[in-house]
Amino acid sequence: MSGENLPGRVYGSLLAARRWHPAEIAFWLLAVVVYFALPRQLLLLNEIAILALFALSLDLILGYAGIVSLGHAAFLGMGAYVAGLLALHVTADPLIGLVAASAASALLGLVTSPLVLKGNDLTRLMVTLGIGLLMLELANSLSFITGGADGLQGIVMGNLLGVFEFDLFGKTAYAYSLSVLFILFLIARRIVHSPFGLSLRAIRDNSLRATAAGVPRNGRLAAVYTLSAAYAGAAGALLAQTTSFVSLDVLDFHRSADVMLVLILGGPGWLYGGLVGSIAFKFLQDLIAGWTPQYWQFWIGLLLVLFVLGGREILHGGIKGLVARIPFLQRGRRP
Repeated sequence: MSGENLPGRVYGSLLAARRWHPAEIAFWLLAVVVYFALPRQLLLLNEIAILALFALSLDLILGYAGIVSLGHAAFLGMGAYVAGLLALHVTADPLIGLVAASAASALLGLVTSPLVLKGNDLTRLMVTLGIGLLMLELANSLSFITGGADGLQGIVMGNLLGVFEFDLFGKTAYAYSLSVLFILFLIARRIVHSPFGLSLRAIRDNSLRATAAGVPRNGRLAAVYTLSAAYAGAAGALLAQTTSFVSLDVLDFHRSADVMLVLILGGPGWLYGGLVGSIAFKFLQDLIAGWTPQYWQFWIGLLLVLFVLGGREILHGGIKGLVARIPFLQRGRRP
């Protein structure tokens, strides 16, 4: 649908949403600055970037299309295994592995999308959970390919762009993961602020009304589900390539649960929600695990419960108040 055919007010809101605000620019500049400011934390920052991409993939279907999923790790694992197997047996080029992993996960998402589109939210929860469990058991059964419980070992990645070598300190890994995250974020940002993105939100808010208005519900949901799977596959490829190891853990249920918690922390339906949530979750996990290695999961669970019950509104209100007090961040903001 062309811009001329859209109502003027809706088209104007899309153009306004596409404009970059100073706060967004500051966010990404900060992500670059920490590369130089925190050289000893680059491995942790690389994990955050990968988790942020994984959370972004879930946000596309949960926050914008209203598709709940408890088996999103299936696409993460597919991407990780494809990238790992490609590096072991075909080519060690990271970019080729990234594209192949994204394509394989997208294909899996396209094939399984008809199962997810049927029924209500409870049905989708069970179906997506079943898909994740099936992928886990399949990877465990095909141990002659996947390595089973031992995982894929001996993965050696080639130089990125033929120049940058993956080192033990995570310099190339973080730069690589952050670059992929930023590029895919730009694509997702353009998609959600387009007529296609508006149609997804219409389906999320009222599926019957959107269908009556002529929105092809199943086609749009299948498309965004496939795109989300491709993003998750890219995150899996980054995980395999930057750690040089793939195991059944990438398909485990806790991966799907963790990314759901990350999105709850940051807030679904907001592209930066997964990014902010991944930062908070990973730093919280690293901090508490260093304080109490045996019981860190208990304390994270307790904090998440308190946060969901009332802390998120306080945190989001504090962030908005901070932004309102900084003149630099107010430049270019629309009234």
